[in-house]
Amino acid sequence: MPKKKTARKVTKRKAPAAYQAPEFLVNLLNARSPTGAEYEAQAVIDAYIEPQVDAYRKDTMGNRFATVNPDGDPSLLFAGHIDELGLIITYIDDSGFVYFDTLGGHDKSMISGRRVSILTKNGIVKAVTGKRAIHLMTPEDRKKVPETHEIWIDLGVKNKEEAEALVRIGDTAVYDQSFELIRGSVGVARAFDDKAGAYAVLEAVRRLAKGKLAARVTAAATTQEEIGTRGAMTAAFSENPDFAIAVDVGHATDSPDCDPRKYGKFIQGGGPIVCRGPNINPVIFERIVGVAKKNKIPHQIEADPRPTGTDARAIQVAQAGIATGLLSIPLRYMHTPSEMVDLEDIEHTVQLLVAVARSLKKGERGIW
Repeated sequence: MPKKKTARKVTKRKAPAAYQAPEFLVNLLNARSPTGAEYEAQAVIDAYIEPQVDAYRKDTMGNRFATVNPDGDPSLLFAGHIDELGLIITYIDDSGFVYFDTLGGHDKSMISGRRVSILTKNGIVKAVTGKRAIHLMTPEDRKKVPETHEIWIDLGVKNKEEAEALVRIGDTAVYDQSFELIRGSVGVARAFDDKAGAYAVLEAVRRLAKGKLAARVTAAATTQEEIGTRGAMTAAFSENPDFAIAVDVGHATDSPDCDPRKYGKFIQGGGPIVCRGPNINPVIFERIVGVAKKNKIPHQIEADPRPTGTDARAIQVAQAGIATGLLSIPLRYMHTPSEMVDLEDIEHTVQLLVAVARSLKKGERGIW
């Protein structure tokens, strides 16, 4: 008799686990914190970080400071700003339509047709930005980018009285757009600039709370960077550290229409961008690059011929001068409602900050 065939056992392959974004990062990204009204981001940081560090303080600018090993030497400051682009209400007309000015540098072509969340004393008010529909424009009008006063916020009300019952002059707003992973570790959010950097510096200090450390390390979550690095000015003055590293976002130039001859070549997923130039102390630059190579942390080098548009510009020249470095997390579509970042670049930034802090020895300074 023919032998019975034994059925082959088929082993099912498990699907790869979905990438998990850190809860602290997600909550920070979703916190609404327009420049000058950073309350929600402050609350997230207070809850996540204050219980895990040796010392924690707040200041009149709204900055948050988290310190580990407070008696250490040298002193090292990490800084990342928690404010984001926003709108501020300036006028309400008789029909209840709300007009505004911008907080930070907006691309005006992207403002209209957006859902917005307005931060008021009674909570969040939902609304939408509007302008004249394209069907009602002349061919010449269609070619123009509208000025800010030609766009309004529509609360869905009938008159000024109804509008004033909901919002006040000076209330601020952000786009109603939350964080989302779209492919693997690549995510989009309205405010990776600079919640990504703020998360990196705070998470680095949280990790440094465990293990040996010679240096005193403080992470500053700074405010009002988008209107002139104002929180960093007071933070650097009050901390007056021996070394500092600002963390912000930088342009990933690997998307179409970015000429590397003009902007350099920086890749999303290529690791943090290490700045070199007059804004950067050469001692801390060489330390960052040396530590990155030793620990095999992917990184990229950027040359900048002038003070950078980051907290580093304010920190470097505070008090008698601070030995300052700058890390930038590669980002596509900066200052749009859907900024894109590879979260692995954020993780590598955290690892590099931790490694630099642990490399410092007592008595080291940035004098050159």
